[in-house]
Amino acid sequence: MSVALEFVIAPEGFQLGQVLSGVPDMTFELERVVPTGQAVMPLVRATGDDHAALRRRAREDPTVESMVALERIDDRGLYRVEWAEPPADLTEAIAAFDGSVLEARGDDDWQFRVRFEDHDSLSAFYDDVRDRGIDLRVDRTYTLSEATRNGHRLDLTVAQREALVLALRRGYFATPREANLGDLAPELGITRQSLSDRIRRANEKVLQAALLSTDAVGHT
Repeated sequence: MSVALEFVIAPEGFQLGQVLSGVPDMTFELERVVPTGQAVMPLVRATGDDHAALRRRAREDPTVESMVALERIDDRGLYRVEWAEPPADLTEAIAAFDGSVLEARGDDDWQFRVRFEDHDSLSAFYDDVRDRGIDLRVDRTYTLSEATRNGHRLDLTVAQREALVLALRRGYFATPREANLGDLAPELGITRQSLSDRIRRANEKVLQAALLSTDAVGHT
């Protein structure tokens, strides 16, 4: 049974965090890590007003070969980081033990939620990062079928769940609609486009869990 690990790590604790920490007034989400041969290329979503400073910071960092912009919408951009030398650190360890990044957000400290296939894989990952001298603070572990006080997590990130709950409570899905994206986005401190993306992704995960789960398949 798959299991999730939630932990916090300082930006100095891994190479990607060190690179991104040099850019003030920006927040980051690690979308996923992509193994390519012996290298691991992170995909990072950056939100803020100073993307030029972010690209400049990456160009000046000797550990970064390139930072490629894959998309840019309003104040958000999706970037692929290519390393000059593959870092032997956190992102490599996640990929080595087939971990899937469910959520990773940071500006100062970084909060991670990573899914592993089973407890053995999680334990092996944790032992590996300790051997590498990586200092992280474990908040908790749990199986993904485990219910919490807020209901089943359904693999939603904290940000996605926050957006979906706000939309439900404020009547965004009501007919007629009682609130729109322009009403809700300021409450979360994000743009209309960012909120739209979060709601769309959250809806997709909820529908996948409800309609594509083997437990939810009915027979006619």
